[in-house]
Amino acid sequence: MAALPDKEKLLRNFTRCANWEEKYLYIIELGQRLPELSEEAHNRSNTIQGCQSQVWIVMQQHDDGVIELQGDSDAAIVKGLIAVVFILYHQMTAQDIVAFDVRPWFEKMSLTQHLTPSRSQGLEAMIRAIRTKAANLS
Repeated sequence: MAALPDKEKLLRNFTRCANWEEKYLYIIELGQRLPELSEEAHNRSNTIQGCQSQVWIVMQQHDDGVIELQGDSDAAIVKGLIAVVFILYHQMTAQDIVAFDVRPWFEKMSLTQHLTPSRSQGLEAMIRAIRTKAANLS
């Protein structure tokens, strides 16, 4: 499985896409790069409320304080959006996650203007859930 790019490479790759069809395909490809989420992790406590699709996100804090995120969705584009969010939060502590605003990155990628309202709401729900979980850890 190919590794996920860092924030800067994500932005570069995204801006290289010629049109929105290519960008959606890239988002789907990122979702396919996420590690498999165990069956046990597909449970109610990891479900993100507010998403039209099924979304599961697991947050684990390592001894050094860095947060590891794992996730899955039953929808390919949503799973790709999970990967985008995970790239933005990569190698952060709980405090970093709470303090970091992902929205400017979405604007640089012109992401929010090209998502359906329900996907935008789902994306916001994912970010809110991750930030809330992080705030509870910090």
